[in-house]
Amino acid sequence: MARPEKHSLTLAGHRTSVSLEPEFWRAFRKIAEEKDIPINALAAAIDADRGVERGLASAIRVFVLGYYMKLASKA
Repeated sequence: MARPEKHSLTLAGHRTSVSLEPEFWRAFRKIAEEKDIPINALAAAIDADRGVERGLASAIRVFVLGYYMKLASKA
């Protein structure tokens, strides 16, 4: 896996930076595309559900993992 890359997202009108490995960025963008929603909207939904004990980058990774685990269990 490559080193994390920092990208900016807009959540509730505020810019924030998130560092994720390129593989997670690709998967996250693909999920947003499949759901036909902007990546910022998907990040905002994850942010709203994550709670204070988990950082946004970790929450996104767990979301991506859960998304693909759910798909795999349906196959």
